[in-house]
Amino acid sequence: MAAALCASLALPLIGHAQNEPLERSFCVFDPVGANGPLFTITKTFQPVALQNGIKLALRAYTDEKVAAEDFKAGQCDAVLLTGTRAREFNKFTGTLEAMGAVPGEEEMRLLYNTLSQAKARPFLIDGPYEVAGVFPGGAIYLHTRDRSIDSVQKLQGKRIATLDYDQASVRMVRHVGASVVGANSANFAGKFNNGSVDLAYAPAVAYTPLELYKGVQPNGAVVKYALGYMNFQVIIHRDRFPDSAGQMVRDQAIKRIDEAYEIIAQAEAEIPDEVWMHLPREDTAEYDKMLRKVRLSLLEDGVYDERAIKLMKAIRCRVDATRSECASVAGT
Repeated sequence: MAAALCASLALPLIGHAQNEPLERSFCVFDPVGANGPLFTITKTFQPVALQNGIKLALRAYTDEKVAAEDFKAGQCDAVLLTGTRAREFNKFTGTLEAMGAVPGEEEMRLLYNTLSQAKARPFLIDGPYEVAGVFPGGAIYLHTRDRSIDSVQKLQGKRIATLDYDQASVRMVRHVGASVVGANSANFAGKFNNGSVDLAYAPAVAYTPLELYKGVQPNGAVVKYALGYMNFQVIIHRDRFPDSAGQMVRDQAIKRIDEAYEIIAQAEAEIPDEVWMHLPREDTAEYDKMLRKVRLSLLEDGVYDERAIKLMKAIRCRVDATRSECASVAGT
């Protein structure tokens, strides 16, 4: 998937590479580093890019904050970040990870199809930046060291590894009466695995590479409820690429979306059946209600983009018109 994104970044520039290769840098966040899956896939494209006149300089970052700061400082022409971290570069796409806003794969596919259309481009441009591609990372699940923590009420007083730069996550943890333990993409897994926190949240693709099973075993669980839907975003400095580059990346990404979902499905299948915790319907309804309250409070405070929130509600109601929220005229 990442290779496809690199390829599409390079393609618009090939016509300019008449004599010497054009040099473009791509900073890739991969929590595992240079040996991680995202960076490994991206690296396989380097010789292909060079054959087409592009010298693609890749840099792996295990600390997403540093990758974002280097991009902002102009040290990267393009960067691969999670949707939450990307919020500072585009509020609209940074809202796509809003908690509870995308319940599952069907809704996510509809959302990506919508955003890949050329008419969606104005929403993907923010000042000097353009979100050239958005692709799925999978549902975000709560990981607990104690499977008796099986309801919203039982989260009270528990320590949760929380991305402290993400207002949404901090708000949610405080909303349920849990304790915020500041963490980032580089250290949250370690805090969970060594018992510094009781719970953490992550997509299934992080379970094996970040060894989250060490924290889950022997008495924990992964709660089979999507708190949100993680995505990765390729952001570019618009003035360093042809005007058509962003749309070409999006066209390539949407063609390969099945590959991304295969990786997600494989990661979810690797989590043993006995590790998954399935919530009763009434508890699911409680989580839905709680996430909606948090989502609306963040919208009111200007953290989320109202256009994105309305779009995702429209998609949820298109997939399941029986949802209670679909009876209301309000767009959130």
